Amino acid sequence: MPLAGQWHKFNIRSPRASARCPLDDQSGGKTVFQVRIHGRGGQGVVTAAELLSIAAFLEDKYAQAFPSFGSERMGAPVVSYCRIDERDIRSREPINAPDALIIQDATLLHSVDVFQGLNPQGFILVNSRRSFEELGIAEFVAKFPPRHVCDVSATELALKHVGRSVPNAALLGAFAAISGQIGFASVEKAIRKKFPGDVGKANAAAAKEAFDFAQGS
Repeated sequence: MPLAGQWHKFNIRSPRASARCPLDDQSGGKTVFQVRIHGRGGQGVVTAAELLSIAAFLEDKYAQAFPSFGSERMGAPVVSYCRIDERDIRSREPINAPDALIIQDATLLHSVDVFQGLNPQGFILVNSRRSFEELGIAEFVAKFPPRHVCDVSATELALKHVGRSVPNAALLGAFAAISGQIGFASVEKAIRKKFPGDVGKANAAAAKEAFDFAQGS
């Protein structure tokens, strides 16, 4: 797991032509896709960005993942970032204008400005068993394109498959389903690479159930 301030970079250019996200054509030729992940200490927020970057790397893309800690204590708000591109990533700044948000703890919705700078055509993924109406953000998420927003009970899936309330792997499965930026096969390989054996198998199962749920939602 990367330490505070440490950069995690992969610099391999894809030899394959890959599908462009619609966001690219609306941003003056932009190809980089930026993801900001919000959660609390102990929820695997940093590992989520690392896994996402590994999944992108497995698809022969450039990727960069790094954390930003306000505090390292358990339960404190934590943010991590991931950039995915088809060419070398030169930016070294925190992501202030994300194309996607992964919110690992819904209690942050009304205590931190998690939506700050989000692309109007972007993606929102929230870990919650409650609806957007119950979370009080229905009016806001209604402004985004259909199927760009999703809430999934990732913590429950983690408890079911892994036996621990660490939702990061499940959320990455759902992220693959709604964003189209990475394939589920790459997410599964990244999880199994990071967590070999039964732990990886259990996390991959949680990710697959979340992927299937998000695809059908």
